[in-house]
Amino acid sequence: MTDKTLQAALDEQGNIVDFLRNQQVGPNVYPGVPAEYSNWRDEQRSWAETAVLFNQSFHMVDLLVTGPGAFDMLSYLAPNSFKGFVPNRAKQFAPVTPEGYVIGDVILFYLEEEKFELVGRAPSIEWVEYWASTGKWDVKVERDERTAARPLDQQGYRRNYRFQLQGPNAMKVLEKAMGETPPDLKFFHMAPVMIAGVEVRALRHGMVGQPGYELFGPWADYDTVRNALIEAGKDFGLTLCGGRTYSSNTLESGWIPSPLPALYTGEGSKGFREWQSANSYEGKCSLGGSFVSENIEDYYLTPWDLGYGIMVKFDHDFVGREALERMKDQPHRRKVTLALDNADIVRVMSSMLQTGDKAKFLEFPSAVYCMHPYDAVLKDGKTIGLSTWIGYTVNAGRFLALAMVDEEFATPGTEVTLLWGEPDGGTSKPTVEPHVQTEIRATVAPVPYSEVARDSYADGWRTKG
Repeated sequence: MTDKTLQAALDEQGNIVDFLRNQQVGPNVYPGVPAEYSNWRDEQRSWAETAVLFNQSFHMVDLLVTGPGAFDMLSYLAPNSFKGFVPNRAKQFAPVTPEGYVIGDVILFYLEEEKFELVGRAPSIEWVEYWASTGKWDVKVERDERTAARPLDQQGYRRNYRFQLQGPNAMKVLEKAMGETPPDLKFFHMAPVMIAGVEVRALRHGMVGQPGYELFGPWADYDTVRNALIEAGKDFGLTLCGGRTYSSNTLESGWIPSPLPALYTGEGSKGFREWQSANSYEGKCSLGGSFVSENIEDYYLTPWDLGYGIMVKFDHDFVGREALERMKDQPHRRKVTLALDNADIVRVMSSMLQTGDKAKFLEFPSAVYCMHPYDAVLKDGKTIGLSTWIGYTVNAGRFLALAMVDEEFATPGTEVTLLWGEPDGGTSKPTVEPHVQTEIRATVAPVPYSEVARDSYADGWRTKG
């Protein structure tokens, strides 16, 4: 029996926004690791004070793209330039629709001539799969599905393991594990290194604004490399990061992980919707939060909204170029951090300690309760932006939210409010209990929020917005 297409499923819906807001799935899960190895507070503290080992082996989709047409196809799908892009490099890959709206972002690894790997959330990867299926390029794609979407008998392995070693002591841990000084690589450059007698690919990277590496290689070496890193880290305060803690690291680094893929409307992506199954990420993901519009396109984001404007280069032909050329000189929202008012946070939390009306529960350390959170940011009662990630970090000692606000309100120190909770008591998502909406005062702050992150990131999209 042929699967229903995404387009057919959307045609059956009265309203796409209502359809997504009432999907019965919660936030993205982080399988394969315990919720906490110790406790989430110490795990957060480790990436700022000592070192942390993130295990990214299970929750992301990997797509291997090979063939003589791979470079040209990926360049055609990327708003950023491929000039000077050579093997042993990586880059952010954030494709847009022909209408110029962001589909998502992943990391693109240039492994060797005619061989690339994309790693991240499904939508951008599925966009690449769709274009590969058109036959316009001589390419082959091989998808390695995230653990949560694999059959039970295939959940114990992946094509590659993937670890991130971050924090002030990360280099000391890596040096001990290697038995020699790690290579001095530039940001997003790669090199092979040896750990415990096996070759490991090392990518110079950073997730929480601290120096570190992403380390990956064939699954057969998973235990060998992981155990060697843990042993090497004993003298340097290395902490293992659990699934509960993992999603909160973005609050400090400033990366927005959850733009809604702008694939539900638009003639330019209709071919994708007719190719894609209804039983896909786009057909099953959930939308939530206080921002509600009847028009799904009000949830679409541009590269400038997400701080990716600096990556857009009009030096090549790519999907969405004409739309982005029209957008580039228009007013744009700017990505910021919102430092939420401590007294208001206490007020929201204290509503749980009484009978009667309660605010939407604030979970620690991540308060995200759907796959794509969209909360309204207000100034004098008017919506002036959107918040798309919220949680607590012990390193800042407060709740933070990542947001995009109109340029005139983006100055650090500007006072705004975050509308917390869904209207009318909440949607039917199982992660949403009956509650009342409330406003939480907030102060606009830079992104990344961490002083270390702002000082040590490569001069690029995270720092220039």
